Amino acid sequence: MSSALWLIAMIAGTAAIVWGAERFAEHLADASKRLGVTTFALAILLAGAEPEELATVVTASARDVGGVAFGDVIGANAAIVTIALGVGAWIVTIPFGHSIQRYAAGGLITGILATTFMWDGSLARTEGAILVIAYVVFVAVIWLSERRPPSLGEAGELDEAADPEGRVGSDLAWVLAGLVALTLGSMVLVEGVRQLTDIESTQTRLGLTVVGFATAFELVVLAFSASRHGVTEAVIAGVIGSYAYNMTMSLGVGALVAPISISDAGVLHAPLIGMLALLAVAIVLGVRRGRLDRRDAVVLFAGYPVFVLIALR
Repeated sequence: MSSALWLIAMIAGTAAIVWGAERFAEHLADASKRLGVTTFALAILLAGAEPEELATVVTASARDVGGVAFGDVIGANAAIVTIALGVGAWIVTIPFGHSIQRYAAGGLITGILATTFMWDGSLARTEGAILVIAYVVFVAVIWLSERRPPSLGEAGELDEAADPEGRVGSDLAWVLAGLVALTLGSMVLVEGVRQLTDIESTQTRLGLTVVGFATAFELVVLAFSASRHGVTEAVIAGVIGSYAYNMTMSLGVGALVAPISISDAGVLHAPLIGMLALLAVAIVLGVRRGRLDRRDAVVLFAGYPVFVLIALR
């Protein structure tokens, strides 16, 4: 296939990711209620907080495209902290109380842990296992603190009212269809990047920008919808939960499938620091006045082009 056809395939893969994520989110609440389990439990069982991110990293690691795997999680986290959180704060004021501050700090710690492991440009299976355990601990701490299942990742919006009528088979079919679309879309996207260039540094930069933003786009849509309906908890939980999930489960499971590595670790250093700095800035903005509003959204929006310039440098 020519580069033009692979580019079209990448666009189609991105569309499949978005479509699959929407179908997954739309029907998960109904399916969980009809199965007699919590929405959060079913989300964890089937795909976790970021199914498209996990599928992309696993596909990239299995095909030995380490630049895309690393670049995707770093780029996606930069996009969700700046664009998704910024969109939410622009539409409605988002409370940033003490519990949120603690959870955000926990998300930053997971980022620091993963950065330490990735700094040499590789992620071994042992390190991947540690990251998976770190996510379990992260969720357990929130569970004990809240005395209820926490709403992390996209699952935050899913506990809203579900239609009590209907059959569980239909909802499960849509959920599974969403997962299939997410997986296939991610495979096409990763293969498209790999076919467009065999140069590892270029693959990494595409992962940091194009692939990262594509897999974060669903959370941007979620932030827009949730904030428009005043569900501010879904916005902040989605950002913090997804950030932590990407740094732990996505990378961890990817490394367990196949160790992830790139030859030039230096390509990752500045983007990794930038990704951590963006969440730190968001935390400082939230702690300063106990909320995030339009003024903070402007600062967050400005952070993303700076990150892109760093990634493409």
